[in-house]
Amino acid sequence: MWAEPPRDGSLSDEVAAWTRRTRFELVRRVPLLFATHHPQGLAFAGGRIFLSTVELTERPEPLAGHDGDPARRTPGAGRGHVLVLGPDGTLEADIVLGEGDAYHPGGIDVADGQVWIPVAEYRADSRSIVYTIDARTLAPKVRFTVDDHVSWLAADPSTGALYGASWGSRRFFLWSREGGEPVAWDNPSAYVDFQDAQYDGGGQLLCGGIAELRGASGEVFELGGIGVVRPSERRIVAEVPIPAFSPAGHTIMRNPFVLTRDAEGTLLHVAPDDGDEAHGTELLTYRVVT
Repeated sequence: MWAEPPRDGSLSDEVAAWTRRTRFELVRRVPLLFATHHPQGLAFAGGRIFLSTVELTERPEPLAGHDGDPARRTPGAGRGHVLVLGPDGTLEADIVLGEGDAYHPGGIDVADGQVWIPVAEYRADSRSIVYTIDARTLAPKVRFTVDDHVSWLAADPSTGALYGASWGSRRFFLWSREGGEPVAWDNPSAYVDFQDAQYDGGGQLLCGGIAELRGASGEVFELGGIGVVRPSERRIVAEVPIPAFSPAGHTIMRNPFVLTRDAEGTLLHVAPDDGDEAHGTELLTYRVVT
């Protein structure tokens, strides 16, 4: 049911061919009947579902005179969780990660049986701790630290490359799995802020996210989208909006996603709603119809 992505580059080719007329038909919804907080990243491994989420106990507030600057605000407080679910959506484990002001997990990915998770301060230009969780034993391990907010990670199992991005994915990063000083380059697009990603194979990443657009009357519209990123060329080769919304009214690309394939075609799995919203968090699966 929760197959791992093929990692052969073919999903990137499919996404690059999507248009605004591509349809997303809901085929499965799995309510999560436990505390899920504010989900951030999603990954499948070994028949299990891994969902990263942040439990916020004190909201960060802008520093005086710096309203709107995501780097100039109080640290807030909270706890970072990776929720491990069985195939039916039942909770098998709640792994708490983070240290001090670094409590915000981001988007996650799996390579060679290891789930890669960044846990950052909840503000831009801050710091992060990179963890792995063994997908079989569920043992967590600190891998390295980063002097910046890391919003997601995606791992290439064939080369050992580890990709990530800063707050809002305004910069992309490339590390080895040992960390160190990253290769960094600016995101050439401001279409949406990528929040989660997966390595697709062929040197390509699938990155999904959200932009909040404010209308003339002050109302906020959530624009969701997905892009194909080719780090070797430092460019985004395709971007497409996702015109589908959750039971709580969010774009379905509000943070966690995984793209997979079954015998009938491509599936988009998402968890856009928070635990304290009307329907709680549900795992939603959509069939992609082109």
